[in-house]
Amino acid sequence: MKNIYLLWLLLGVCILAKAQTITIKDKESQLPIELVTLSSTKPSAYATTNAKGQADVSAFKNAEKIVIRTLGHKPVAQSYEELVSGDLVVFLEHSNLNLDEVVISGTRWNQISSNVPSKIVSIGAEALKLQNPQTAADLLSLSGKVYVQKSQQGGGSPMIRGFATNRLLYTVDGVRMNTAIFRGGNIQNVINLDPFATENTEVLFGPGSVIYGSDAVGGVMSFQTLTPQLSLTDKPLISGKALTRYSSANNEKTGHFDVNVGFKKWALVSSISYWDYDDLRQGSHGPDDYLKTYHVERADSVDHVISQSDPLLQVPSAYSQINFMQKVRFKPNQNWDFQYGFHYSETSNYGRYDRHNRTRNGTARYAEWNYGPQKWMMNNLNVTHSGNNSLYDQMTVRLAHQAFEESRIDRSLNSDERTTNSEEVAAYSINLDFVKVMNTKHKLFYGAEYVLDDVTSTGMLTDISNDTHTIGPARYPQSTWASMAVYVNDEYSVSEQFTVQGGLRYNHFKLDAAFDNAFYPFPFEEANLNNGALTGSLGGVYRPSDSWVISTNFGTAFRSPNVDDIGKVFDSEPGAVTVPNPDLDAEYAYNVDLGVAKVFGDFVKLDVTGYYTILKNALVRRDYQLNGQDSILYDGVLSQVQAMQNAAEANVYGVQLGLEVKLPAGFNFSSDLNFQKGEEELDDGTTSASRHAAPFFGVSRLGFKADKLNLQLYTTYQGEKSFDDLPVSEQGKDEIYAKDADGNNYSPSWYTLNFKAMFQYSEAFTVSAGLENITDQRYRPYSSGLSGPGRNFVFSLAANF
Repeated sequence: MKNIYLLWLLLGVCILAKAQTITIKDKESQLPIELVTLSSTKPSAYATTNAKGQADVSAFKNAEKIVIRTLGHKPVAQSYEELVSGDLVVFLEHSNLNLDEVVISGTRWNQISSNVPSKIVSIGAEALKLQNPQTAADLLSLSGKVYVQKSQQGGGSPMIRGFATNRLLYTVDGVRMNTAIFRGGNIQNVINLDPFATENTEVLFGPGSVIYGSDAVGGVMSFQTLTPQLSLTDKPLISGKALTRYSSANNEKTGHFDVNVGFKKWALVSSISYWDYDDLRQGSHGPDDYLKTYHVERADSVDHVISQSDPLLQVPSAYSQINFMQKVRFKPNQNWDFQYGFHYSETSNYGRYDRHNRTRNGTARYAEWNYGPQKWMMNNLNVTHSGNNSLYDQMTVRLAHQAFEESRIDRSLNSDERTTNSEEVAAYSINLDFVKVMNTKHKLFYGAEYVLDDVTSTGMLTDISNDTHTIGPARYPQSTWASMAVYVNDEYSVSEQFTVQGGLRYNHFKLDAAFDNAFYPFPFEEANLNNGALTGSLGGVYRPSDSWVISTNFGTAFRSPNVDDIGKVFDSEPGAVTVPNPDLDAEYAYNVDLGVAKVFGDFVKLDVTGYYTILKNALVRRDYQLNGQDSILYDGVLSQVQAMQNAAEANVYGVQLGLEVKLPAGFNFSSDLNFQKGEEELDDGTTSASRHAAPFFGVSRLGFKADKLNLQLYTTYQGEKSFDDLPVSEQGKDEIYAKDADGNNYSPSWYTLNFKAMFQYSEAFTVSAGLENITDQRYRPYSSGLSGPGRNFVFSLAANF
C-alpha cells in the first residue's frame, strides 16, 4: 500500500511538472506562435513562448488572472488553475483591432501598452516577415509613423514628430546606443542593427528623458534582439532559421542564419547576416533634377568624369555589410536570469551620394566623398533577479561596453590630397532598474544610470601621387562625456478604468575636451561642462469601456551638449564652416499629447493622437566669429564661420492618425497618416520651417489572409514641400531637391504602389515575393540626397527548424 501511495505521489508530481508548460497555437493554422507574452500582476510574473510556442507558467502559480497577448491576435485571460487543468494548449484568434495589445519594453521594463500614457507602436514579427526590410532603418518605416531620410544607400536617419538625429534615442536590449558624437545632421548608425536578429521593435513617441536621459526629445526607438530560449523538457531545444533574399533594384544578395540551442538552465543563440548591394537604380518617371548622369573614375593618375550608360543608376551608392551576434543565457532557477550578448557590425566603404551630386565650375566637386567602414561592437551583461522583497519584486542590472568606429574620406576633383577623419568612441554604461508592486493598484519603477563616452578623433592628409601621409586636423577634440542619473516612475490604478503615471529624473552631465590648436587658432585650449537637468512626466489613461482608450501625457525632456556640439570642425554647406563653441547649455523640450482610440463593432479601429512640443534654448548652427573674424579659409575656400549656439526656440505640432478595418472573407484595410509642422527662430527674429519636420506622409494597406497565404497591396506617399515651406537651411541645397517652375528648390509629392506575398509552404519553409514601386516612380523622400528604388522585384526563401 505504501508503494502504491508513493507511486501515485510521484505520478502527481510528474503531472504537475508537465502542467507548468503550456503551448500556444494559432486557431486558424494550428501552428505554434512564438514570442507570445504572458503576464500577471499578482504575482508579478512575465514569460514569452519559445520557437515551439511553449512557455513555462510555474512562476504564475496561484495567479487569478494571466493575460496572454501577441500582435494580430485577440488577448486571452485565464487563471493559473484554468491554464494547467485543461489540455495545456491555448488557441488564439486573429484580430487586428485590439486596444490592449502587448506587454511593451519601450519603457525599459514590461508594461501593458494600454496603461502607458505615451504613444507606443510595436513592429511585430509577422510584419517583418512579410515586408522583408533591407535595413533596420527600413524596418522602422514599417510602422507607418516614422519617416526615414537617406543621404546614401548605407544609411537611414529616422524623423519622429519633427525631431531627428541626436534628439532621438536608440536602445539595443535596453542599452543606450547614442554616443557623444551623435550629430545634429543626418546619422546612419541605425544600420548597425540586424533586422533578422531583431525579436521586437518598439517606438515610443514624445519625451523619454525620465527613463533614458539626454537626447530622448522626439522619441525612443527600442530594439530587442533574439533572446536565447531554454528547453522546457528533458530534450535540448534546437531551433533557428536560414534565409536568402534577392532584390533587383540594387542587385541585392543577402544571406542570414541563426540557431538556438537550449537546455533547462543554459541556452545560446548565434546569428550571422551578410548583405551585398550594388548601385541603386531609381525610377523612370519623375523629375529630371534627380538624375546625375556621370560619376568620377581615376585612371593613370588622372580623375575622369565618366558619362553613365544607364542614367538611372546612382553611382556611387553600392556597399556591403556583415553582422554577427552571440548570446548566452544561464537561468539556475526561477529567481535569477543571466544573459550575455556580443554584437558586431561592419560595413564596407560607401559613398555619400548627396556630396557626389555637388558641382563646382560646371563639373563634379569631388572625386571622392566616402564613409569609411562603419563598425559597432557591444558587450552586454544583463542580470535579472525576482526578489519579491521589501525593496523590489524585480531587479535588473545592465553592464555594457560599446565600441564605435567611423571615418570620412574626401578628395576634390583633380586634387592629389585626400583628407581622412576618423573617430573612435568607447562607451561604458551601468543601469540599475527596479520594479516594486506595492499592491494590485500601485506599481513603482525606479533606478540609476551611469554612462561614460571616451572620444578619440584623428585627421590624416594623404598625397595620393606618392602615397605619403601627414597629420591633418581632427574633426573633434579628444574628449570624455559622462552622465549620472537617478529616476523614479509611479503607476497607480485609480480605478479599473483610470490609470495615472508620473515620473522624475535628475541627470548630471560632464564634458571635458582638449583642443589641438596646431591647425586652427582657437582662442581656447579646452572646454568643460558640469551641469544638471531635472525632467518629469505626468499622464493618465482612461478606459471607459473595452472599446475606448483615452490618454494624455505631459512630459519634459532635455539634451545635454555633446562633443559634436562643442568641438566639431566641418563644412556644413558650400561656403560655410562650423567651428567649436565651448559655451553651451542643455536644451529643454516641453510636450503635451492627447490620444483617443476607439473600436467600432469589432470591425473598425480608429486611433488619433495630437501633440505639441516646445523646444527652449535650442542648439542650432548660427553665424559666429573666430578670433574676431566672421570668415576663414577652409579647404581652399573662404567660408562663413558658424558654430552651435543656444540661440533659438522651436515649436512642433501635429497629428498621427491610424485606421484599421476588418473586412469579410479574410480581407483587411489599414492606413497611417502623419501631419506635422515645425517652426524655429532665426537670427533676425523671424521664423523658418524646422528642418526635421517631414511633410505629410503615410501608408495605406489592403491585406488578405487565408490559411498559409498572406497578401498585401499597399501604397506609400508623401506630400509636397514647396520652396517657401522648406527650412531656410535647406533652400540652397541644389544637390538634394528638384526645381519648381520658378527654378527654386522644392520637395515634390510622390507615391509608390507595392505588392507583397508570403506563403508558408510548411511549418519549416516560407516563400516571400514582392514587387515594389510597380509604376517605377522616380522619387526622393524629403531632405534625402538619394532617390528611392525604382521598380524592384524582391524574392526571399526562409527555412525554419
